[in-house]
Amino acid sequence: MQKVAIKVIKEEKVDNRTNNTGRPVNVGSARQVRLNKQAETKRAMDYVMEGGWFKLTENCNGAYVFVSNKDNVGNIGNHECNINQIGRTKMSGYTFVMNKRVNVEFDVRNIIKIKR
Repeated sequence: MQKVAIKVIKEEKVDNRTNNTGRPVNVGSARQVRLNKQAETKRAMDYVMEGGWFKLTENCNGAYVFVSNKDNVGNIGNHECNINQIGRTKMSGYTFVMNKRVNVEFDVRNIIKIKR
């Protein structure tokens, strides 16, 4: 029997061990709850910023959509609510009702998404 020399060029783990930390995730932990809440807030903000239709309350008759302009300041729906500040969770702006300025602020976590 003859001896054969084998060169190992690259050793690969075939069972995907690099993606496993070895510890199970405690989905009820405060950290996981916080991360899930942040992810849901980001998804809601992305939905609004991409022009998704939404309602502010369940019994609201009108649907709203965010329309952005070049300065990243937009309007909400047909009511011409001028959005002047977009935060991580809230959008604030103003509108004029009977020649008086009315400040508007809503939290994107509380919107109801509408499929159109």
